[in-house]
Amino acid sequence: MDEEGFFYIVDRKKEMIVSGGENIYPREIEEVLITHPAIADVAVVGIPDPDWGESVKAFVALKEGEMINEQGVIDFCKKYLASYKKPKTVAFISSIPRNPSGKALKRLLREKYDRLLIEKRR
Repeated sequence: MDEEGFFYIVDRKKEMIVSGGENIYPREIEEVLITHPAIADVAVVGIPDPDWGESVKAFVALKEGEMINEQGVIDFCKKYLASYKKPKTVAFISSIPRNPSGKALKRLLREKYDRLLIEKRR
C-alpha cells in the first residue's frame, strides 16, 4: 500500500504468460488440469517462444499407477480452455517443488526447463 492508500499487486503478475499478445493466467490452466483423474499435482509456467513471446508449459506429477501422455494432457485442456491457453508442451516430474506454505516454486521449474534445454543443445 502506498502513502495514498492504493494497493498494488507485486508478485503474481509476473506469473502471467503473454503469448501472441494474449494474457494467460497459469492458475486457470492449473485448475483445469488438477481435475484430471490421473494428475496428482501441476504447475504451469511461461517459457520463451520465438514466435509467440512465451508459450505455456505444464509440469505434471501423476498419481501413483496412473498413465497419460503429453498429447492426452493437451487434449484434456482443449475441452475446457481456449486453444491459445492450452499447454504447448508438458513435462512429467515426480513432484512439484513447493515452499513451506505450499506455493509451487515455479522459478525452480523454469530453471529445470532451462537446464534440459541446454543439455538438448549439446
